[in-house]
Amino acid sequence: MDSPRHIVHIDLDSFFVSVERKFNPSLIGKPVIIGGSADRGVVASCSYEARAFGVHSAMPTRQALKLCPHAIVIRGTHGRYSEASREVTEIIHQSVPLYQKSSVDEFYIDLSGMERFYDPYKVATELRQRVIRETGLPISFGMASCKTVAKMATNQSKPNGQLRVMPGKEREFLAPLPIGKIPGLGKNTCQKLYQYGIEKIGDLQRVDIRFLETVFGKMGVFIHETAHGIDHTEIIPHGDRKSISTEHTFDTNVNDRRTLENILVAMTEELAAKLRQENKVSSCLAIKIRYANFETHTQQQKIALTAAEHILIPGIKNLLKQAWNQHRPIRLIGVKLSDLCTGSYQINLFEDNEERIRLYQAMDNINFKFGNKTVCRAAGMEIGARTFNPFLKS
Repeated sequence: MDSPRHIVHIDLDSFFVSVERKFNPSLIGKPVIIGGSADRGVVASCSYEARAFGVHSAMPTRQALKLCPHAIVIRGTHGRYSEASREVTEIIHQSVPLYQKSSVDEFYIDLSGMERFYDPYKVATELRQRVIRETGLPISFGMASCKTVAKMATNQSKPNGQLRVMPGKEREFLAPLPIGKIPGLGKNTCQKLYQYGIEKIGDLQRVDIRFLETVFGKMGVFIHETAHGIDHTEIIPHGDRKSISTEHTFDTNVNDRRTLENILVAMTEELAAKLRQENKVSSCLAIKIRYANFETHTQQQKIALTAAEHILIPGIKNLLKQAWNQHRPIRLIGVKLSDLCTGSYQINLFEDNEERIRLYQAMDNINFKFGNKTVCRAAGMEIGARTFNPFLKS
């Protein structure tokens, strides 16, 4: 029989808020919102004090301020968050043999096999204490036999806590939790499950997998396995990035071309700016579309090496035309730039001019100093400043 895995999920609590509080301790204990303007912005992050009033990420800032009028709104500074994330990554890199950085403030660590020499839970505890001690940032972790249960354990341990789900106890841990706690389970899926009287994960554990497959198709298998604490996903070692991507799940399925193109423009701008910041270029672009029934399609195209959105955006729009059946509403859309290599943007002698090159440099400098989307295309602004997380999954 195979030995159980020891997977740790680490999450920096209210990361953007915590970083801002390091620079301005007067914010401690107060409701804080990180996001855009009250007119067009959305909440990128918020403190637990603001969450107590019903504020949450991706909520329009205008709505958040109605719920919590005395909240302090901060636009946020990308450079600060990137540096703090780098500090935490370096500590983890020095401390464990295998880890995956899944976002600016989330990590998965595989301590499997270490139990022959060390207590994996003690190793994770000491790592958490070191991060708190050296960065001053609150951090939570969950430990379990797979990534999904570890992530759910982290969410149960917040704020600033830790929780271990022992091997064999996964079903017992999951059973009392609401089905909405399952990562990746959207509102529409939850609503459909509620109609069948399924509210807790324990209810799901008693449902036959064939019923879930009939109602949800392939997604039914995922729901069934997750409810039973089954997830064979491996830790992808952190190393030299070969691709960069971001995606957005809509609260309500969308079939409006202009809305989809606008969000693709905003996504592509973010990715292109990130490439230029890291001195990288891409030679392959792709989009991902997921329909309401969870059927997923991808379309990709090889291109000349570039990190310029005036080249990437037309390509992404063209891929949307090829991949999307316009009669079907979309629940998730994503952009991916891959086949990355080190290098700077190559000037096109026939299309570019000095003004365009200076424009990119100026935009990058302003956005790095004052935060993403300070300067962007008008199409990207039409989606309400930002409707997806500004910091990218890698």
